[in-house]
Parts: sequence; structure tokens; C-alpha cells
Amino acid sequence: MTWIKTVAYEDAQGRLKTLYDRVKGPDDNVDNIMMSHSLRPHTMEGHMALYKYVLHHTANTVPKWFLEAIGVWVSMLNKCGYCVEHHFSGLKRLLSDDARSDAIRAAMENGAIDACPLEEKQKLALAYARTLTQTPDKVSQDMIAGLRNAGYDDGEILEINQVAAYFSYANRTVLGLGCSVDGDILGLSPNNSENPDDWSHR
Repeated sequence: MTWIKTVAYEDAQGRLKTLYDRVKGPDDNVDNIMMSHSLRPHTMEGHMALYKYVLHHTANTVPKWFLEAIGVWVSMLNKCGYCVEHHFSGLKRLLSDDARSDAIRAAMENGAIDACPLEEKQKLALAYARTLTQTPDKVSQDMIAGLRNAGYDDGEILEINQVAAYFSYANRTVLGLGCSVDGDILGLSPNNSENPDDWSHR
């Protein structure tokens, strides 16, 4: 699952077992990205809190499926297949339009975000996420103004920024520790957005 030792659910004790019980899915399944933190449970707690609040919080106003699309895009740019597969499954489930989801993915895989079946402001958001991911020093005030002029308010721009930034963190956790999808159930997420403390994956 990873290049470092991890603690399986059935072997977990104390604080780690408590955290596993918070994040687990069906049949006590814990995603490998979370299990990769098992030797330092406090880092799992920080990772999960960031993930839940950035991507799955009721105060967000950017559609959740599009936040997932940003995550898929950033993960493709970082060549993180683990996060691409997990979050494309989530995108498909949330969008409930397989043909459109597949077209979005195909365009992203070709680096052609202009060809994505998305609104123009969403394409601008993906362009911003690309710059933030690949050349963050090239992000400019004009890019933020462009997002604002396209119809995003400043809180939504912050959401886009935080999701793009989070996925670069998650991608580097996965790629830096050799985390695989072996044994994972793709597409599960902490979907109870009404309760920020509910981390269970369904």
C-alpha cells in the first residue's frame, strides 16, 4: 500500500483506532492515503480536517462536483493517479452525468481545458488552478480579477484556491510515500457536509 510501514485497522489502538473509526468506510475500510499517516496519527487528524473543511463543508458555495473536478485536474497535473481515480469517481457520482464526466476527463487528459464541457468561468478556474499548481509564482492579481469578473465572489475564489492547494498537498503525500489504490473503495468521501465533525466515508 505504501513504501513505509502502516498500521492495519485491526491492529490499531488508542488514538489511531479512534481516528480510523472516524474516517472508515464500509467493512472498516480505511483509504490508503489516511492509513499512510498511521505512524503519526496527529498528521492524519490534520489532513482529514483540512480535507473535510476545504472540500466537504456546508459553507462552500462552489458546486461540490466542480471542486472535485479541480481536484482531478490538479492531480493530473501532478501525475497522481491515486487522487485522479478517487476523485474522478466522486465527480462522476456527484455530477450524475457519465457522458459529461467522461468528456471532462478526456479534455483534461489532453491538457485541453478549453474543450471541457464547462462554463467559461469554470474553465478560468481550472486555468488558475493550473498556474497555481505548476508555476505558483506566476499567479497574478489580474488572474484573481479575471475570476471575479467572470462571476466568482471572493469567498468562492478562496474555495478554488484552497481546493487546488489541498490537492497538491495530498498528491505529494501519495507520491512521496508510494501510496496505491490497492484495497481502496474508490469514490467514497465524507459526504455529510452538514456536520463538519462527521468524517465517515460513504
